[in-house]
Amino acid sequence: MIRKALSGTSLVLLAIQLLLVCSIAGKYFYQRLASPRVWTRAAVVDPELLMRGRYLRLQLTVDGCHSTLPSARQAQFPRNIDGTTAPNGFSVAAEQPVQFRANLKVDSNQLRAIRIPEADLRSRGVMVQALPGSACDALRLVQPVDFYIPEHTAPSLSGTGQELWVEVTVPSNGPPRPIQLALKQNGLWKPLAFQ
Repeated sequence: MIRKALSGTSLVLLAIQLLLVCSIAGKYFYQRLASPRVWTRAAVVDPELLMRGRYLRLQLTVDGCHSTLPSARQAQFPRNIDGTTAPNGFSVAAEQPVQFRANLKVDSNQLRAIRIPEADLRSRGVMVQALPGSACDALRLVQPVDFYIPEHTAPSLSGTGQELWVEVTVPSNGPPRPIQLALKQNGLWKPLAFQ
């Protein structure tokens, strides 16, 4: 009798666990279908974690030129000959890295970061970092994203003049989710297929 009760309880727990896993997988599948996709530059931060297998930890580049930094003193705008500001972005003039919350959106085939004002406590957004001297289109997401690769794969990402690009889906909230990688060199794209 006790055996049958344990067996029934085990089956119920198994069914609940399967429902949880399927609901998460369904959410990610729906986001991949419904959310906008975009290619963006990335930098490899940490190549391996022994506990969970192999992956590339990627720090994504975002375009912040259509936004503002927390303070106008932290931005340096290029000037025309007559002294007026040129309309092609800004560079970061702060002495230390600047971090701010931003919403991500896909616009003109670019991943853009729009700063959330400090007074807006409803929007969570993601944290964006602007390094001193960087251009407004080379801001970085603070939280890296993980791209999992097969265990016995040795990716070659260290060629000179190569840029690593990643295609991501951009859900309405939360970080982007990586789909695939490519290398760009001299204007030519080479998709990376891990097998």
